[in-house]
Amino acid sequence: VLIDCSTIAVSEARDIATQAAALDYAVVDAPVSGGVAAANAGTLTFMVGGSAFAQVEGLLGNMGQNIFHAGVSGNGQAAKTANNMLLGISMIATSEAFNLAEKLGLSAEKFFEISSKASGQCWSMTSYCPAPGPVPTSPANNDYTAGFAVAMMLKDLKLAQDAGQSVDAATPLGQQATAIYQDLDNAGLTAKDFSVVMQQIKGEL
Repeated sequence: VLIDCSTIAVSEARDIATQAAALDYAVVDAPVSGGVAAANAGTLTFMVGGSAFAQVEGLLGNMGQNIFHAGVSGNGQAAKTANNMLLGISMIATSEAFNLAEKLGLSAEKFFEISSKASGQCWSMTSYCPAPGPVPTSPANNDYTAGFAVAMMLKDLKLAQDAGQSVDAATPLGQQATAIYQDLDNAGLTAKDFSVVMQQIKGEL
């Protein structure tokens, strides 16, 4: 059984599984979510595609806290691609909201206190806040040192755009997020954490 934890195109994962089966190997695509912090803590989320899930679930459980069988080969990559597109969009939206709140006279701490308990709350806010202050462990409080780099987010957003086009799925916000992260990459911020988009939105870059 071969386990691929990289993030690649859905079509590539399915092609690999087909080629491996011809050689009597089973392949599961098992991309991860959670970043460096979750990897260090052993609390990663694995999204697994392929029929050999039962054979690998225990092994993946040594590294992760949430192990999901997404279905057939390639479905792990499908889940990761859609999830990371959502993450990229929500990080931009969260950054815009904090910037707006600040310009309207709310501190980051006060806006976090309110919105993290209101309908706008999301992981990009409560666990990985792009505004310095509210979440001490977020990269925003460490000069945006990467837990998940701009380059990685841009790669995943491009995968999402390619996947969307292949199945005629409209992703206009995903397209805009890709352009925004491409701008960050072009500006030389490739290795910074993807939450550095907050600085771009505030005009600090």
